[in-house]
Amino acid sequence: MTILAYVVAYLGIVVFIAAVIARFIMWSKMPMHMRWELYPVAHEGKRASYGGSYYEESEWWTKKREVSLFGELKVMVPEILFLVALREHNRKLWTRSFPFHFGLYLVGGTTALMMVAGVLGAIAPKLVLTAWIAKVVPVLGVAGLVLGLLGALGLVMRRMAKPLRDYTAPADMFNLFFFILAFGCALLTFAVVDRDFSMVQGIVTNLVTFNLVGIEATGAAAVLPVVSVILLALLTAYIPLTHMSHFVGKYFAYHAIRWSDEPNLAGGKQEKTINELLQQPVTWSAPHIKGDGKKTWLDVATEDQNQ
Repeated sequence: MTILAYVVAYLGIVVFIAAVIARFIMWSKMPMHMRWELYPVAHEGKRASYGGSYYEESEWWTKKREVSLFGELKVMVPEILFLVALREHNRKLWTRSFPFHFGLYLVGGTTALMMVAGVLGAIAPKLVLTAWIAKVVPVLGVAGLVLGLLGALGLVMRRMAKPLRDYTAPADMFNLFFFILAFGCALLTFAVVDRDFSMVQGIVTNLVTFNLVGIEATGAAAVLPVVSVILLALLTAYIPLTHMSHFVGKYFAYHAIRWSDEPNLAGGKQEKTINELLQQPVTWSAPHIKGDGKKTWLDVATEDQNQ
């Protein structure tokens, strides 16, 4: 049964990586989005503090643009970790969604630490850092599982109530119950047979060192860690195959849409892309467009609407 856990874990990791790459490629090939012109734009640096932009400069098109990566990080890091926008605009949903997401981060970070400890343990078994990680892992792991479980339960209750109930698809509930099952099983494993995470750490170490040996235990101690690993591996593979892959899409939502303010200069990359998109045929048959599959977007943009 332990061998099955190893196989499912490897497959889960491979599917996760492949799906994330596929999503990234798919979104990166999407057509240019319409400009939002929403300010402040985080990469404007000092101007971002008051909603300014490079358009303030006289003859801005002749000057080199200064883009601040630090400015973007100041916005993105808090948004990713603490869901700042959701907290500002929907506090009731944030109280459920934040613990759920932060719990996921802690579980992911704990898994990464266990993988590092597994590699370091194989290279230098007496390394102090390995012992330190072994002490931190149970704390972070349990905190992440508890927060994730409470958040998932809170989101289920929120989606069962008005008005979200009217907009909740069966898949939304399935996703949350999947998290509840996987995190609940992991917490049960901790409470019953693995209070110091040593058994799960052993499985992770065997995974990263390709030492696929069975667990020397019987009864619940042999079953629960294996079932927990299998459920978490299946969940890992499942997440990027659904709309929960928004953790990849968020990059494009901010950088390619919300903050996209690259100027359209003569002979530049933007001009070439826009001209290519304007040649795309229009099949939208709405009265104000009248697309027939032959007319292009350039025709739509330049035709007389009074005709």
